[in-house]
Amino acid sequence: MVSAPGQVDLTNAGELRQAVLSCTDAGHMTLVVDMSETAFCDSAGVNQLVQAHKRAVAAGGELRLVIGTASVMRILSIVGADRMLSIFTSVDEAVAEEHAPSSPT
Repeated sequence: MVSAPGQVDLTNAGELRQAVLSCTDAGHMTLVVDMSETAFCDSAGVNQLVQAHKRAVAAGGELRLVIGTASVMRILSIVGADRMLSIFTSVDEAVAEEHAPSSPT
């Protein structure tokens, strides 16, 4: 699991990318990104999440996001990422969810 910071933007989206890559490089097929404390995510952050999703699916895995704020959910919805990404309201829910293969996008 990766915990995202309170704000994800151009200044730290690369750090989120590295944290996600370190988990996938370690062989984790299903990756949970905890954004429950994230209040803001700009396009650079959304781009990193979409790229992480694509890498996970290509490797036979899945990226699961835990979204805790309406503002982050709104951004994902505006750009259409909410239709592509698996989104949960709690870490427990994301971890407990049965693996449901998604199609590459």
